[in-house]
Amino acid sequence: MHPNKQLIHQFYTAFQNGDALAMKQCYHPNIQFRDPAFGLLKEEQASMMWKMLLERAKGAIKIEYNEAKADDTYGTAKWVAHYTFSQTNRKVINHIAAEFEFKDGLIYKHTDNFNVWKWSQQALGWKGYLFGWTGFFQQKIQEKALYSLKKYSER
Repeated sequence: MHPNKQLIHQFYTAFQNGDALAMKQCYHPNIQFRDPAFGLLKEEQASMMWKMLLERAKGAIKIEYNEAKADDTYGTAKWVAHYTFSQTNRKVINHIAAEFEFKDGLIYKHTDNFNVWKWSQQALGWKGYLFGWTGFFQQKIQEKALYSLKKYSER
C-alpha cells in the first residue's frame, strides 16, 4: 500500500476512534483545510476544529470511509459522518468527498466537499430546506461555525 494511502487510513481510523491528537499527527504543521462549513482553516485551526467536533459529539459520532486512493502527491477518499448536530439535536448523515495533497510524508492540504443544502436540511430542518441553498444562508452557516471554533479555541 502506498504510504500516503496508509496515511489516509491512519487519519480516518483516528477519526473513527475519536482521537483528535492522532488525526493532528497526520497533518503537516502548515496544513490548509477547507470545507463548506468552516471555509479555509490553517495550521492549528484545522486540528482544533476536529478536536471541537469530536468533543461535542461525546463519542456519539460514527465515521465510515472508503475508496481511499493516493500517490506521491495527491489522494482522495469518500467518507460518511453520522452524528447529532449539537445546536439543534437533529440527526445528520453527511456524505463527504475528501481531497488531499501531501508534503514531507504528511497531509498538507485537505479539502472536504459536501452538499450544504442537503446538510442544512438535516441539521437545521425547515429553515435549511427553504434557505440552505442560498449563498447568504451558507455564509451565515460558515460565520457561525468560525465563531464557534474561535470561542472553543479561547477556552
